[in-house]
This record gives sequence, structure tokens and C-alpha cells, in this order.
Amino acid sequence: MKKIWIGLGVLLVVLVVAVIAVPFLVPVDVYKDRIVAGARDATGRDLAIGGIEFSLFPRIELEVEDVAFANAPGAATANMVELEELQIHLKFLPLLSGEVAIDSFVLVDPVIHLEVDKTGRPNWVFGDGAQEPAASGGEGSGGPPSLSELSLGDIRLDNGSLTFLDARSGEKHEVSQINMALALPDLDSPFAADGKATWNGETITLKIGVEAPRKLMSGRPSAIDATVTAKPVSLGFKGAVALAEVAKVEGDIDLKVPSVRGLAAWTGNPIEPAADNLGPMSIKGKLTVDGPQVSFADARMALDAITAAGSLLLDAKGAKPFIKGRLDVDRLDLNPYLPEGVAAEPEKKAEPGWSDAPIDVSGLKAVNAEFDLSVDSIAVKQVQIGKGVLEIDLKDGKLVAGLKRLALYGGNGEGRIVLDGGGKTLRLEKTFKLAGVQAEPLLRDAADFGRLSGTLSADIAIKGHGGSERAIVGTLNGKGGVNFLNGAITGINLAAMVRNVSTAFLDSGADTPQKTDFAELSATYTMAKGIVTNKDLSLQSPLLRVSGAGTVDLPKRTVDYRIEPKVAMTTEGQGGDKEAAGIMVPVIVEGPWSDVSYRPDLAALVKQNLGDPTKVIESVTGALPVIGKPKPEGQQTETPPANPLGIVKGLFGGSKP
Repeated sequence: MKKIWIGLGVLLVVLVVAVIAVPFLVPVDVYKDRIVAGARDATGRDLAIGGIEFSLFPRIELEVEDVAFANAPGAATANMVELEELQIHLKFLPLLSGEVAIDSFVLVDPVIHLEVDKTGRPNWVFGDGAQEPAASGGEGSGGPPSLSELSLGDIRLDNGSLTFLDARSGEKHEVSQINMALALPDLDSPFAADGKATWNGETITLKIGVEAPRKLMSGRPSAIDATVTAKPVSLGFKGAVALAEVAKVEGDIDLKVPSVRGLAAWTGNPIEPAADNLGPMSIKGKLTVDGPQVSFADARMALDAITAAGSLLLDAKGAKPFIKGRLDVDRLDLNPYLPEGVAAEPEKKAEPGWSDAPIDVSGLKAVNAEFDLSVDSIAVKQVQIGKGVLEIDLKDGKLVAGLKRLALYGGNGEGRIVLDGGGKTLRLEKTFKLAGVQAEPLLRDAADFGRLSGTLSADIAIKGHGGSERAIVGTLNGKGGVNFLNGAITGINLAAMVRNVSTAFLDSGADTPQKTDFAELSATYTMAKGIVTNKDLSLQSPLLRVSGAGTVDLPKRTVDYRIEPKVAMTTEGQGGDKEAAGIMVPVIVEGPWSDVSYRPDLAALVKQNLGDPTKVIESVTGALPVIGKPKPEGQQTETPPANPLGIVKGLFGGSKP
């Protein structure tokens, strides 16, 4: 027995001496050379190491100074990684039982340069970039051995920096003053990470807490609480994560942005022009990730004064991604986001015409989607729209947008738009119906046109196809109609025109505003190859009837229309005995859209009344300006007009007497 104890004592002394003496007996350069050679064999790049110190007892200590790992050939910087000092301290005895207990792991002043060259190759891909095939599961499979225990003590990254450069675009980013601390007493205790870094002049704070690290490492769900905070943005997640073969995430997301404009400027994408909109934004909801399926439910969103609720599902497991969503918006005021109006009247320019640029329909084929949008109210410039529901369905390049309900100026509307990009060219189909809409406020707010009032009903149906805007306009076909009840046309008095043409078209500054009341104004139209034809315009009022016919050429952007007012039989309204005074004066509306003209058809007026010279003289006298000297101050009688017969001769090309 005594010999046994003596033998064990000698063995212990030998082990102690070996642990203490080996680092001194084996030259440090041997370690350095082997580390450098191993790095070159694994990556094909050089590794430079300055000083190195190593000991085994009472803990394993490795301290390396002045480390430099070479960058890829042709990179902007010579080294990919530079490290002033690396400190690794492991507890020796726990290793005997399979436990890795790290006393400290400290990176001092690390500098990492990440780069993508002009060919798109990143510098963190080594050799030819080929990845070793993953080993199959089961015994004998590759990969690092699992650790039964792991304990982290002082784990720190001190004053690090990271740069990223994309040589293709010249984009460059730098994160500096990176400081990170980790804590993990053991795999069954919570793990914590706390760090800070500076990017674009702002400090970013990162906090991560993992409740059960052992569960997370084994593929089971573990509670996680993580936040990323900076002055321009903060993002928080609280839930559970499972890092199994199919990753799973379930938890609450909380995003807060004090200013969208501020965030955009911080990321190097400033929004112009500067305005008071795009301020605070917030998004909250429940995030669920199950492999290729991602959902965001019970979402609450806000941007400036706009609030909304909804949900979103993304399923990427099929050949084409599928998106399904819903968004319910309270009041949607778009005016703060529209371009500001021009203060001065812009110089009048020629109509640009339709575009010949090819229409790209690839976006319609990228995904399949179903989306529902409901809005309590919408404000666009002066237009005020009530509650509306829009349903969108996109499948295999065909988009169908259905407007189910739309409250609009006392009435309602519904419609359907189809954009089919499944073929070689885009196909368009549009139907729209309005009922009971008050026309005057709608037209005034939408187009600053206040000359037509009444209760509006309309029915529109058009179809077209083509590869460009001009091609589509040239193929438009369809039909429809409009009807106005109990309204008026302001700016022109057709009844006065019948009696005296010269007072029918008064300037806006005239003392007496001109107005034509009507009981009904209706018209139907057909459209063929982009040309809109109307033959049955009808206006009914107690004093007169008005009919009209003509065309609107959409491809050429011109209008050619004729309006014919007809005198009612009585001045007291329909059914009276007394013949109204005056005669019919047709009105011609023609010209390009940019300069439409309105004028009385005097030639037709004379032609249709040649059987009654008195009426011709009376009507022409009223139709042309009075020729004569101005009335002297205080004179009560008007200056006599020019000789009517001479005016008539002038109309037909003769000389005036």
C-alpha cells in the first residue's frame, strides 16, 4: 500500500511539473507556426501573429497580440481582420468532466472589414467558394461534438469596429465603438447579452435575453426578449424561438419610429422635399414564423394622424409566394403626402400626348395575393370620400380590384378593374357605377369645375389591350351613360342665347351670372378604338330643350361636339300657349383638350332662318358686338348699332355699306 501511495504521489508531481513546465519546454514559435499553417490550409490566406503566451494550470490561458488576417486579393484593405489582443481563459478541471467553463474571452480593439467586389464575390468566402456537402445525420456524421455543459464568465468585445463596402455600387457603411458583454452561468440559467455600437453618428443599444439556452440549443422553444434601440428607431421582440430544422418564432413585435423622415436621413436615404408629414410611426402585432410561412396578426399601425389595423400572411413554400392581408384604416388623409401646388401660374405647354414606353407587367406575375382594404373616409385634395371597401385578387398575372362600397357626396359607387398581364400584352377592363351623387361639389372638389350641378348617376364600361399607354388608348371599346337630375349649367344661359346671343357668354366678371337650369340632362355613349361617340345628349327645362352630338377622340386628344338649344313653346314652361321670343343658336365645342373653344354657330343660325329676314337681322344684331362710339357721360340713349344689312353682307363676303 505504501508503494501505491508513493507511486500516486510521484505521478501527481510529474503531472504538476508537466503542466507547469510544458509551456516553457515547448517553444511558442511551434504554436505560432502551426496556427499560421492551419489558417493558410483552411482559407488560403496569411495569418500574422505577434506575441503569444500559453499556460495550462491552474487554468488554460492563451493570450495573443497583434493578429492580422489577410484580405481577399484585390480588396480595398490589406487585412480582413485586425486584432490588438485576444485573451482566452478556460478552467482546467471542468474539462475533465466534459464541461467548458470560460473564465474570460476578450477581444480588444478588433477591426473587421467586410467587402463585396465588383463581380459580387464577398471576401468572407474562402478558396473557390464551394461549400463542403453537409454530412448526413446519424452516428459518424460530421460537425462539432455537442457539449454537455457550457459556462461563460467574462465574455467581452472591447472597442471593435466593422466596415462594409460594396464595390459594385460604392456603398459603404461603418459601425464603430462596438462593445459587447455576454453572461451565461450554465446552460440551464438565463443567457444575457448587452452591447452598444455607433453607426452614422447614433448609438445603437442591443439587449438579448434567452431564458433556457439548453432548450434553444437542442431545437426546443425558449423564451427570448430582445430589443434594438437607437434615437431614430427602436424594435422589440418578446416571445419564443425554436432553432430546429424548421425554425419557429412566435411573439410580439413593437416598432417605434419618432420620425420616418429622420430614420430615412439616418440610413442615408433622405426624403425630399422637407415637409411636416412622415413623422412618428408605430407598428405592433404578433409575429409567427413557421419555416417558409410568416404571419403578422392583430397588427396596430399608425403614421402621423393615420391609424389602421390588419393582418398579413406570407407563404413562400410553393413555386410562387402567396400573400394574404387585410387593412382597416380610419380616416385616410392623403393631402399631407401629395406634392405641393405651384404658387405661380405655370407656363402653358403643349400636351405631352400618350406614352409609347413599354408597360412592364412582370410585377403582376411575381406573387399571388389576396388583399382587402377598408377605409372609413378618404381626403384627396378637396375630394371627400366616405366609407369604402376594396378587394384585390392577384393570381398568375391577373389582378382583379373590386370596389364594393363607396360613399360619395350623398350617393354611392361601385366598380371593378381588371389588369391581366398573363399574356404578351396587358389587357384592361373597367366598370364603374355611380348613383345619387351630388355632381356640383364632386366636380368642384375633384377638378375645380363648378359649372354643373344636379344628382348624378353614371354607368361606365370599357376594355382595351396593348403594350404601351398609346396602344391601349387606341384599342379602347365600351359603352355607358350619365344622367343629371334637377340641376343647372352655370357660366352660360342658353335661354338668353335664344333671345340674344351677345349676353349668353358673359365673362366671369359680369354683374349677372349666367345659368341654365334643367330638370334632366342625360347622354349615352359608345367607344370604339378610343373614339367616344355620343348622339343623344338631352337637356330638358321649362323654357327650352337642348340636344347634342359629337365625338371625343382619345388617341388624338381632341373634342368635336355640337349643342343645339331649342325654344320651348311657352315662356311659362312646358304646356303653355305663348310662343317664346328669340331663335335657336347652335353651340360648337371643339379643339384639343389643352385649348377647347366654345362658340355659337352663326352660319348655321343664318342658314336655318333665311326664310324670315327679320329674324336673321335681329339674331345677327344680337350675336355680334355693337359697333359705334361710346355713350357720352350722362347720355341715356344708346349709340345706334351698325346697319344690320351691312353686317349680313359682310358675313357672306360682301362689302359693308
